[in-house]
Amino acid sequence: MSLLKLRNIARTYRIGKVDVHALNGVDVDVKKNEYLSIMGPSGSGKSTLMNIIGCLDTPTRGSYDLDGISIHKENHDVSDTATDDQLAFIRNQKIGFVFQTFNLLPRMTALHNVELPLIYAGVPKQERLERAKAALEQVQLADRMHHRPNELSGGQRQRVAVARALVNHPSIILADEPTGNLDSKTGNDIMDLITQLHEQGNTIILVTHEPDIANRANRVIHMLDGKINQDNIKK
Repeated sequence: MSLLKLRNIARTYRIGKVDVHALNGVDVDVKKNEYLSIMGPSGSGKSTLMNIIGCLDTPTRGSYDLDGISIHKENHDVSDTATDDQLAFIRNQKIGFVFQTFNLLPRMTALHNVELPLIYAGVPKQERLERAKAALEQVQLADRMHHRPNELSGGQRQRVAVARALVNHPSIILADEPTGNLDSKTGNDIMDLITQLHEQGNTIILVTHEPDIANRANRVIHMLDGKINQDNIKK
């Protein structure tokens, strides 16, 4: 059974008087505990596909189901899309995000940054702290939990971001160029961590333009001109 299912997904943007077709008929199934990377040149549609998977954007056409929830469906030319509040809830509960730029709040400690998704989810304070500490321990950063981002290295900041992505036990961890702002050694360390998370049972979807990073995954999708050009599964 698919954890994530997209059918005939299209996304069109209106720029001035011109329609730009960022996605044009994308079909993807992702099973639980898959490790998938999405590659493609600039303008290929990989970022748009990531945004739709992450419920940061909605399709113009097609259907999308995530962990048994209908995010967007289309029947007989009538579209039914989750509301903004529903999408916010799904992002908080079902998806853990890891961004290239870390997206940490500078005045908050590592612990409080990791705790944020739990605050939005209404988790009681003591449980929040325990789960945030456990997530930081999972990424080997328990000794830095009371440090602010400017007191951490780039690799440590990304580990905080990974811990924040893990803390709500999401269905999918969605990583967008997670090594883009890191040197090669630190980037390899972060990719080793992501591989460990996959081995522990997490479903990973990684967006990257770097072939060596993409090839860490068990399955690599290549995007071109808004469509899937290749879908390769390692044997």
